This record gives sequence, structure tokens and C-alpha cells, in this order.
Amino acid sequence: MEAITNFETFDQVISRTQPVIVKFFAGWCPDCTRMNMFIDEVIKDYPQYEWYEINRDDFPELSEKYSVMGIPSLLIFQNGEKLAHLHSANAKSPEQVREFLDEQNQK
Repeated sequence: MEAITNFETFDQVISRTQPVIVKFFAGWCPDCTRMNMFIDEVIKDYPQYEWYEINRDDFPELSEKYSVMGIPSLLIFQNGEKLAHLHSANAKSPEQVREFLDEQNQK
């Protein structure tokens, strides 16, 4: 998962024509650490997405703009629009993440 470290990169990433997933996280977050333990296996199974991560503490205005109230959160973007959002309460297991991604793929 590639880290986003500035606003310009974030804007370029979310503007792609291919759907991208941006994980909002924080270094102090235990649920984020738990997600890191399983997310690589999930990424392998969903190659249709490009995967990125951004530290919400470094970009609070982006968290506010895209309604990231809890972390970790997975947001799917395409052509500059937020298409879907997996909130932290529903992102605690690989099964929950896979269910969310499978739902998006059926749309």
C-alpha cells in the first residue's frame, strides 16, 4: 500500500479513472494495527483496485471533507468522487472488508 504524503498526490490518486482505495489511519490506532495484519492478503484478492493509505492526523481537513469519523476507514474513489466508504466499526476483520469489496464489485 503506497503512502500519500501531500494534498497534490491525494488529488491525483482520487482523480484516476480506475477505482482506488484509500485507507485512512493513524499511528496510535489499535484497530489500524489489527487491519495491517490482514490487509495484504485482501489486497492480493482485489487487484482491480490501486491501494493507498493516508494518515488522518496529518490531513484532518481531508478526514472532515470525506466524513472519516473513525479509523481505519476504507474509501473508494474514482474520477474524483467518493463511491463508497467502509467505516471503522465495520472494518475489524478480513471478512468484513471482503464483504464490503464484494458488494462494491456487484454494483
